[in-house]
Amino acid sequence: MFARWRRNRNRKKLRDEQFDFLFGESEAGEYVVFDTETTGLDPKKDEILSIGAVLIRGNRIVTSETFECFVRPSGRIDAKSITIHRIRPCDLQSAIDPHEAMEAFLRFIGPRPLVGYYLEFDVAMIERYVKPWLGIKLPNRQIEVSGLYFDYKTELIPQGNIDLRFDKIIKDLNIPNMGQHNAVNDAIMTAMVFLKLQTKSRRTQ
Repeated sequence: MFARWRRNRNRKKLRDEQFDFLFGESEAGEYVVFDTETTGLDPKKDEILSIGAVLIRGNRIVTSETFECFVRPSGRIDAKSITIHRIRPCDLQSAIDPHEAMEAFLRFIGPRPLVGYYLEFDVAMIERYVKPWLGIKLPNRQIEVSGLYFDYKTELIPQGNIDLRFDKIIKDLNIPNMGQHNAVNDAIMTAMVFLKLQTKSRRTQ
């Protein structure tokens, strides 16, 4: 009841009716897994440099339907941050305006549930751009894979120390490491984690 009230309240704040589709019904079995690369870890001041996303449909990763864009920052990239996100100034030569990037991303995700690893941060980064523009927070349902993994491991080892680092999760689930710090690759690996955990969950029910 409270969730529906918050959703309706959020919808009333929408400033552009052409994006009302975000509040629609998602097709069953469809999810969007996404990841961002940013200039830092503070959503209040840092900026998005790239967004990568992939569609899941019917328990299958649809690699033919991926989203990737580089986003033009307002200033120069700090040299120290390059060692983390590995995005160089030359990689941003074809980067697009943040508004254009957000519009394309919203049209890609539609009303589908969003899946991610430490998704709260990525959503906060997207909302840093979307809220001043459209007046809303992302209304999409959010699914955190580290939470799913924690629940899965807790059933196996209730009193155990569970390592939630991404590289440890993919190793434990026997998922190939495609190389991190590339938003699309990270999204695809996260999608594999999500599907693997979904399969394991169904087996234990």
